Amino acid sequence: MKQRAIDRMGQTVSVIGLGTWQLGGDWGEVTDADALAVLEASVDAGVTFFDTADVYGDGRSEQVIGRFLAAHPELDITVATKMGRREEQDPANFTLAKFREWTDRSRRNLGVDTLDLVQLHCPPTSVLSSDAVYDALDTLVADGAIAHYGVSVETCDEALTAIARPGTASIQIILNAFRLKPLDRVLPAAEAAGVGIIARVPLASGLLSGKYTASTTFAANDHRTYNRHGEAFDVGETFSGVDYETGVAAAQEFAASVPGGLTSAQAALAWVAQQEGVSTVIPGARSIEQARANAAAGSAAPLGDDFERAVRAIYDSNFRAAIHERW
Repeated sequence: MKQRAIDRMGQTVSVIGLGTWQLGGDWGEVTDADALAVLEASVDAGVTFFDTADVYGDGRSEQVIGRFLAAHPELDITVATKMGRREEQDPANFTLAKFREWTDRSRRNLGVDTLDLVQLHCPPTSVLSSDAVYDALDTLVADGAIAHYGVSVETCDEALTAIARPGTASIQIILNAFRLKPLDRVLPAAEAAGVGIIARVPLASGLLSGKYTASTTFAANDHRTYNRHGEAFDVGETFSGVDYETGVAAAQEFAASVPGGLTSAQAALAWVAQQEGVSTVIPGARSIEQARANAAAGSAAPLGDDFERAVRAIYDSNFRAAIHERW
């Protein structure tokens, strides 16, 4: 597994990490045993970065990771969690008192004194320009409650605002073959500043696996059902905000361009991981096999210029007009 440095954190992480939203049960039911098995398989395959949040399964994802870490104290795993979506999305709620409340809960869930990395969880845009918010985050670092902080964002403009702050260690942003806008300005700005880029939704909620058809259905408690049109949160988090039927057709085009020896999902992950400026990519996994297959993308050979051109052409013909300016 290749490793990448996050300069502002002073450490390296595996280029393929593990997103654990699904381990909270928000993508359909998953047992504790299955969740722990996914963590084990990921680590065995070289993953050293877990991404979670205090709202994933109302803390269940953090708790499962905490149990796993307690059982494996010898492991050097970086755990990034997120905070800010346990309350109404009112900028007035983003205070030091609330930050302490939220981080204390995550510390208990994860069983640690100091959280490795805490990210504001797609907060209201105005929060990212608030001096008081960054002062509060700096206080948490000084207190030893957190080691580093970052921001998970919806838009490229939000990312650029956060990168400009000297204490921001990382930006988490949607980046995949169906969402290319971060390549224009965000990745170069982050790289120049030494800010890590955590690429989420790298498979466009599974579209880029190439396994879905227009008639594929998902469980009622899966966000790919209940948030298809942004009913619960930003629609950009579900299928990257692309029209589902268009995405299915584009995924078939993508699959036809994949080099031999890789699955569509592995090629999609490797493509993100090989973008200059990306620190780690955080696909989810619900099985041991999926975790191993995802991790294997971290050692894939360079995909080459022909594949890059194919990705750009698919994006330009299917998605650019509809989504490029939105996020």
